[in-house]
Amino acid sequence: MFRHKGKARTIKHNLRIASLLSLVAGIVNVAGFLAVQRLTTNVTGHFAFFVDELFKLNFWQSFIYFLYIFFFFLGSFISNILIELLSKSSERYIYSIPVLIEILLLLGVAFFGTWLIQQHPNSLAFTLLFAMGLQNSLVTTISNAAVRTTHLTGLFTDLGIELSQLFFYKQADQKVKLISSIKLRLTIIAFFFLGGLVGGIVYSHIHLYVLALAALALLIGLIYDDIKLKLILQNRKATEDHVDI
Repeated sequence: MFRHKGKARTIKHNLRIASLLSLVAGIVNVAGFLAVQRLTTNVTGHFAFFVDELFKLNFWQSFIYFLYIFFFFLGSFISNILIELLSKSSERYIYSIPVLIEILLLLGVAFFGTWLIQQHPNSLAFTLLFAMGLQNSLVTTISNAAVRTTHLTGLFTDLGIELSQLFFYKQADQKVKLISSIKLRLTIIAFFFLGGLVGGIVYSHIHLYVLALAALALLIGLIYDDIKLKLILQNRKATEDHVDI
C-alpha cells in the first residue's frame, strides 16, 4: 500500500493506506486535544485564532498560533524533500523513511508527553502537527492526491459533491468511478472516527501512551508492506527461473 504509485496503484491500495493513516490521525487528533486542548491534525482553526490574536495585539500568542501552522507546513515540506531525495537513491525505502520518522515522533510524545505538558505544552502540539504534516504530504504524494487523512472538511465537501453526482451520472463507467471514490471517502471518515473513539477511550486509561498504539499500527503497516514486497519479488524470481529452464 505504501510502494505502489502511478498506474500501478489501485483503489484497493488507497483503501488500505486510507484505513491505516486515518485511524492514526483520529487517535492523534483526540489524544493531542485531550492533552493540551489544541488541534494537532490540521491548521484551519489555528489560522482563525492567529488572526484573532493578531487583531487583539496579543503578538506572542498570535506567534504561537503561527508556529502551529508552520510546523504542519514544515512536516509536509520535509516529507516531500525526503521522498525526492530517496527517489534518486533507494526506491525500496522511498516512503518508509518518512513513516519511520512519524513513528519515532509519536513514540517520543507517548513516552515524554507528560513532561512536555508540564514544561513545554506547545512543543507537544508542534511535534504532533509536524508528524501529521509529514503524514498528509506522504499519503497525498503516494495516492496522487486521492487520499488525505488528517482532516475531514474537504472530505465532506467531496462526499457531498459525489453523492449528488449519483443522481446525474448514469453511464456505467461513471457510476463505478463515483462509487469507488465515495467508498474511499467513507472509509477515511469511518476510520478517522474509529481512531478518535479508540483514542478517547484509551487515553482515559493510559493517557498519551495511546500514541504508542498509533505508532505500532504504522509499524505493522510497514512490516506488512515489506513482507508482501519480498513475497512478490520471490514469486517473480521463481517465475523467471522457471521460464529460463
